[in-house]
Amino acid sequence: MQLKDFDYSLPRELIAQEPLTERDSSRLMVLDRRTQTIANSHFYALPRYLQPGDLLVANDTRVIPARLYGKKKTGGRVELLLLRFVAQHAGSAQVWECLLKSRRKPLAHARLYFSARIQGEVLEPSGDGTWLIRLEYQGSFEEALSASGITPLPPYIERSENPAHEALDRERYQTVYASRSGAVAAPTAGLHVTENILQEIRQAGADIVFVTLHVGLGTFQPIREERIEDHRMHEEFYQLPRAAADRINQARAGGRRIICIGTTATRTLETLAADDGTIRAGEGVTDLYIYPGYTFRSVDALITNFHLPKSSLLLLVSAFAGTAFIRRAYAAAIGERYRFYSYGDAMLII
Repeated sequence: MQLKDFDYSLPRELIAQEPLTERDSSRLMVLDRRTQTIANSHFYALPRYLQPGDLLVANDTRVIPARLYGKKKTGGRVELLLLRFVAQHAGSAQVWECLLKSRRKPLAHARLYFSARIQGEVLEPSGDGTWLIRLEYQGSFEEALSASGITPLPPYIERSENPAHEALDRERYQTVYASRSGAVAAPTAGLHVTENILQEIRQAGADIVFVTLHVGLGTFQPIREERIEDHRMHEEFYQLPRAAADRINQARAGGRRIICIGTTATRTLETLAADDGTIRAGEGVTDLYIYPGYTFRSVDALITNFHLPKSSLLLLVSAFAGTAFIRRAYAAAIGERYRFYSYGDAMLII
């Protein structure tokens, strides 16, 4: 298959730049795969589409303020995006795999200065355009990064250096159930969920369990190959506790639906699924790449946002719902003026 088959034209004004005042007031497009019908709703109505016994699976990763702006010893500007923790060094130092932007290619052992609390040293390139950076910090790493870093919003959300914007993004580019720090991008389907929605899910006779996938370069890395089969995903850390795996397997054995909130929860379950759909507990890294032709083993329904053209996320939902159906749904969403991407509206595929 060709990447161009997953392209579409989106009016720039439909790229959501701000979250809505109320998380669950976003719109919800409902796609029924059996009837091939499309309905328009709102996210606060999600519990109406649930059945008693449904089990929702959400990603509880927490976004860290992973973007650091600083200078080299020469005075040249440098920008760092932390992707993945690699190792703890003696004393107050950690090694991270990072994306690094600077006017000139950095030299090994070059010093980087971000704030009074964090400095860095370039170690070596680590492949895929990333670098290993040794970060030295004062106090705890979490506190130093919180004081020095910026929320790592995707580039299509335009921001000026405004403390009010940063305060807003730190709260809203984060799910209400985020608990395990390590992501550099939000599992955006979960951004619509509120505490009230969680309560109503349980009142509807459904329930929710959590997995962890620290969203990194694998999720938002662009596809550059013209043949989609040639793309390779970057590895991302996942963890599924035994108790959560047991509940998922019990639900499946009872004929109940497994509904993933987001593509990252979907990829985690599919990474851990046997051919019969049984899920094993575990942790590790996944580079699972899902595109049309993939046979899903563990997921019955999917809640997701509207994704960028030619992205691995668009390919995943096309694999789940059918390429033609997704193409028709996206055209309808543009016609109905849905809001797109991270702070945009949502889709429920049943």
